[in-house]
Amino acid sequence: MATTTAAQRREQARSEYDAFLRDCPTNQLLDRLSDKWVSLVVSALAAGPQRYSGLARRIAGVSPKMLTQTLRTLERDGILTRTVTPSVPVRVDYELTPLGSNLALLLTAVKDWAENHFDEVQAARRRYDADDTGVDV
Repeated sequence: MATTTAAQRREQARSEYDAFLRDCPTNQLLDRLSDKWVSLVVSALAAGPQRYSGLARRIAGVSPKMLTQTLRTLERDGILTRTVTPSVPVRVDYELTPLGSNLALLLTAVKDWAENHFDEVQAARRRYDADDTGVDV
């Protein structure tokens, strides 16, 4: 039986990721990335570094608790960095990492798609609701 190195085992595991499997870590990552607040925070930071208060103003409807949780999660995942500048009051800036900038291309495209196609989706919903007989085909 051939022995494999740790690097070979990691590469094999990486090639076996399958996001369709519930227990796969990529499935869990997709779950996190599909969160609306994640998409909006990453899209907002695509324009450049921002302070917490700027993000809170830009992202309507996000509670302080949810914004803080989202920022911490994204920092933990390596999507953004948090820079504290000692001053009075303390200044905290958030900025996308290279990994986050790469993700921002995708999430900003999804946000833009939603903004550009909402009228079509809304029309489809109206047609569906009007034609719904309650019977699945």
